[in-house]
Amino acid sequence: MSHAVDGQIALDLNHLSYRTSGGATLLSDVTLHLHKGEILAIVGLNGAGKSTLVRLLAGLIAPTTGTITLHGQPYTSLTVSQRARQIAYVGQHDDADGRLLLRDYVALGTLPHRSVLSAADIVGRVVDALDQVDMGTKAASRLDQLSGGERQRAKFARAICQAPNLLLLDEPTNHLDPAAKGALLTAAIRLGITVVTALHDLTLIESFAHHVAVLRKGRLAAFGHPADILRPDTVQETFGVSLYRLNHPHEERSLSSLDIVIGDRASYDPNDPN
Repeated sequence: MSHAVDGQIALDLNHLSYRTSGGATLLSDVTLHLHKGEILAIVGLNGAGKSTLVRLLAGLIAPTTGTITLHGQPYTSLTVSQRARQIAYVGQHDDADGRLLLRDYVALGTLPHRSVLSAADIVGRVVDALDQVDMGTKAASRLDQLSGGERQRAKFARAICQAPNLLLLDEPTNHLDPAAKGALLTAAIRLGITVVTALHDLTLIESFAHHVAVLRKGRLAAFGHPADILRPDTVQETFGVSLYRLNHPHEERSLSSLDIVIGDRASYDPNDPN
């Protein structure tokens, strides 16, 4: 993880908590900050609070207590249009009308900036965004003609068109094949902006993110550099699987691998002679 960042604090979370109207606490007392251009991966078991945190940062829900500040501006002082010009959100379940053409769907990302963009500017942004996700040849396709992975990349292209300062991704690699996962995360790095993403795939994080936040039952259990936080003991305690770092056979770097127990190995005891 070597891409450069700026010294300016871009995103500041201070004692952030969220309770539902029914009284359930989904997030409790989360404090952290990111510098401009830094990438944060949020990990944790299902129900740990990952999507809740991302939705709070997107402004889709308001914190019960605590504050969020973006480039020195409290979220509470941002208008809807100001937020739309600065923050792009790619959710898991925000699929659009399948009758839309891909190019028209991606162009929706330019809506917050339409007052200062010409028609040619909009077309240029759409073409560039589709090229970044390798979908230029699909521009005239309807969304309902695309695969699940292609629709996921389309959401990302729409976010690129929004030209945000903060990009929020909720499980962006879902439905993607292995090579497409790497391509999408590489595209996110190349934007050079602050990125916060919830991720299930722990093996992708060290090459992608500057920081990782481990959520456990709505609380921030650990925060720091992925190599320091995603240690075998932490991964075993949090996720119940073993993490190994293996030497790459041809390059001077390590590869992360998870040993996931399947089938009869679940009851295997190495000390049992039978």
